[in-house]
Amino acid sequence: KDAAPKAPAPLPVYKTFPASAFSACFAELVTLPFDTGKVRLQLQGTPTPGTVPKYKGLIGTVGTIAKEEGAAALWKGWQPGLHRQCLFGGLRIGLYDPVKSRVSNFFDGEGAKEASFASKVVSGLLTGAFAISIANPTDLVKVRLQAQGRQALAKAGEAAPKPKYPNAMAAYRMIAKEEGIMGLWTGVVPNITRNSVINATELATYDQVKQMLLASKVVDDNVFCHILSGLGAGLCACIVGSPVDVVKSRVMGDSKGLYSGTLDCFVKTLKNDGPMAFYKGFIPNFTRLGSWNVVMFLTLEQVKRLIQ
Repeated sequence: KDAAPKAPAPLPVYKTFPASAFSACFAELVTLPFDTGKVRLQLQGTPTPGTVPKYKGLIGTVGTIAKEEGAAALWKGWQPGLHRQCLFGGLRIGLYDPVKSRVSNFFDGEGAKEASFASKVVSGLLTGAFAISIANPTDLVKVRLQAQGRQALAKAGEAAPKPKYPNAMAAYRMIAKEEGIMGLWTGVVPNITRNSVINATELATYDQVKQMLLASKVVDDNVFCHILSGLGAGLCACIVGSPVDVVKSRVMGDSKGLYSGTLDCFVKTLKNDGPMAFYKGFIPNFTRLGSWNVVMFLTLEQVKRLIQ
């Protein structure tokens, strides 16, 4: 007999898509304040000598935003955030198992007992790249809405100007009008790079850690197992994805034309801020990704059991 319990039959896509979209949206709402703090830290750049940075650490950043802009600002970008998770989360997670099955048949041979780790990584890369190619406008609008609070309060002692984008739907329209329809796909290259890499790392790591835990019989397929697997997925995704995440945030948040593209942003960040700038906000990034993965996978596992 196999050491690990037999896995349940994969759910059809028409069930995995809504289950994944719901779980991703719920995790997004719970952890969005961490993401807002992370984006502000990444956009801040390195302060000039003798000046005090406006944002210090995750808790300090969250506190500063809440104090200056109100607690609701921590959920700035929640609308496109949910739009993004419905599309991106639903597609990347919902398609992962069906794609993994086909990729495993190709790499590991039909009838393989378990998909290899390489098959899981390739499946995550494919579903992540496909999903974010469709959902990029929602990601762009979310970053623009999160960044504009910082821009509005940039000049100390002056009254904050009216935000450029009053809401998500207006932002879609204004960006399309001012920058063209393809302007909604600004930063799509670093976004595909970032999200395919992070998706592959998250899903393959969660899948592998859970498989190893169950095979070792240290834990059963329960909440504790899902928490450990989710934390492992979040940590690995943060380590691998932080550099491309920083570049993505800077390119998408650039409304002043500071960067001509992904490579230009990478070079200027390296030159002006040093290599450690690519891990700026690592702690809030891990706090966001770790907690997001735990909440999302916990929710997903329960929803899948309900609709099994």
